[in-house]
Amino acid sequence: MELSQLRMFKTIADLGSIARAAEELHCVPSNITTRIRKLEEELGQDLFVRQGRGLRLSQNGQVFLEHVNKILIQCDAAKQSMQQDIRPTGLFKLGAIESSAMSRLPSLLAAFHQEYPDVQIQFQTDRWPVLQQEVLNFRLDAAVIAAKPTHPNIGFAALYQEPLILIAPATHPVIQSPQDLAGLGFFMWPAGCPYRQILEAWTQSLDIPIHITDMASNGAILGCVSAGAGLAMVPKSIFDRFIQKSEIQHYQFDALTPVTNYFIWNKNVTKHPAKEAFLSLANHLDL
Repeated sequence: MELSQLRMFKTIADLGSIARAAEELHCVPSNITTRIRKLEEELGQDLFVRQGRGLRLSQNGQVFLEHVNKILIQCDAAKQSMQQDIRPTGLFKLGAIESSAMSRLPSLLAAFHQEYPDVQIQFQTDRWPVLQQEVLNFRLDAAVIAAKPTHPNIGFAALYQEPLILIAPATHPVIQSPQDLAGLGFFMWPAGCPYRQILEAWTQSLDIPIHITDMASNGAILGCVSAGAGLAMVPKSIFDRFIQKSEIQHYQFDALTPVTNYFIWNKNVTKHPAKEAFLSLANHLDL
């Protein structure tokens, strides 16, 4: 089993095609086919199942990929540990919840790109449990989430505090106290969202019934509130950056405590210069 075979296997798994993997690795498809066949013979297992013109991982292939990800990351970390004075380069796979991606991260990403132009960032947004799992599975190098991690393999650092505000259509009667929310409809991210949990805990503690419609998009939530369809609770940074104040009114309550957003990574990756540089830069910027 050779390291080059493992990289070929991972590339096919990521791209779903030998032809696309050949383009990515700058080699001929027949060479990859031969090397993967030899790898399967050595393992005594089929790693892929043909699906139309592409390939998908077999059940054994999925198990093997988890080990391959760990091996390749540790190999890269070992190489980088011998090059401590070299500036970060290569691919940095970063994830973030949508609210952070919309409001806080753009300035940080711009500053990072200016400081480290040789780092290629591969960016994705998703719900925080998905992002954490992607970090655990070595498919992301790091992520920004709004929930404090508890998994023993996740390292984390607090990035910033996110104040929360209630927003309502401009035509809605003035909200003078929390009791004015009784029976109203809210648009919020699905169950598990830390911001939603705070809203639910707050209204339940005051015995205030509200109705929540699940909506997994900040843009859609803002659109519904602007159109007069209901209320929402959002990070203040979203309101400050995107909302036309003439269309939506906002309210702040002391009981809605700010939510800490965290930068997370997999503890099993001992060294990742781009990740470390990103966190260092974030700590020096006023997010």
